[in-house]
Amino acid sequence: MLGGGQLGRFFVVAARELGYKVWVLDPDKESPAGRIADRHLCAAYDDMGALAEISAVCAAVTTEFENVPAATLAALAEKIPVRPGAKAVAICQNRVAEKTFLREGGFPHGEFIVVEREADIEQANAALFPGILKVARFGYDGKGQAVVENRREALAAFQAFKGEACVLEAKLKLDYEVSVVLARDEQGRVAVFPPAENQHTNGILDVSIAPARADACLASDAEDIAGRIAAKLDYIGVLAVEFFVCRGRIYVNEMAPRPHNSGHYTLDACVTSQYEQQVRALCGLPLGEARAHSASVMVNLLGDLWFTGEGDMREPEWIKLHAVPGLKLHLYGKRAARPGRKMGHFTVIGDKPEAVLAAALAARRAIGVING
Repeated sequence: MLGGGQLGRFFVVAARELGYKVWVLDPDKESPAGRIADRHLCAAYDDMGALAEISAVCAAVTTEFENVPAATLAALAEKIPVRPGAKAVAICQNRVAEKTFLREGGFPHGEFIVVEREADIEQANAALFPGILKVARFGYDGKGQAVVENRREALAAFQAFKGEACVLEAKLKLDYEVSVVLARDEQGRVAVFPPAENQHTNGILDVSIAPARADACLASDAEDIAGRIAAKLDYIGVLAVEFFVCRGRIYVNEMAPRPHNSGHYTLDACVTSQYEQQVRALCGLPLGEARAHSASVMVNLLGDLWFTGEGDMREPEWIKLHAVPGLKLHLYGKRAARPGRKMGHFTVIGDKPEAVLAAALAARRAIGVING
């Protein structure tokens, strides 16, 4: 596993339950996945010694986040199976490549232009304003992007990003956002999890409702588009596709070549979790059933919860969550809480979607989550 965060941690657990041993490569000596792996290689992702050791010992390689260098994946793929492949990851980790892929593939997307110099903004179509300027690389959870009302603000944002390549997207009027997480194996078989409806706060996923409160046709269209994207990428592994819903139409926002935060609910609400599917796809096993057996609502728990109004730190009162019927708490084992840092999540499951949502929102209020 390349990457040692919480997504990798859940992968390690799933792999061990299926009888596999896991090595984790991550430069953080306190990485959540590294701490429970059979071996933690504490090294950079382009450390040739570590990569040589992985190639010599491991049977296959996967990743838990898209910013692992594609060159690392390509080098490993010369010796052992790497899933997903370097080509697919390279497209997903660069917004210019990603948007170009969507446009050339005929997938629905918002209007955009590539910005490499100030003249690109000065000559941009007025219909792109108001818009969102996003750096091509390493932007996530709202980082590396700026809402711009006009050319002047876009130019200022581009300068603040120090002239990095960007995309400028027209700002869409959202009804809501949904995501589709799927698994695809080497034979091209696909297992699609029910779409989730996502709510964000300050650019970070806050709440996911599954199944999404969308009409059946829209949900089916989202699943179909996600499947076609996976096929076009010749993808093997778990892929997440995020969509904007605007005036009843869906537009692809972005792809993530890995399990996704909005798929956390699959741990508790589905026959097979997204992490078990990742293990199955990587190891050439038949994909599991992606069916949901319960309605669910997932709530992210950020490091802000550990801080009192006076600036002191204290452990949240988890007993308040454990007292809620149908609630499952997952903490990630991170050493230090920081504002905005993902420390854990909980999922409430049940038979009645409205009751599940009400219980989840009441639980988040009970432990002090007041946003949203």
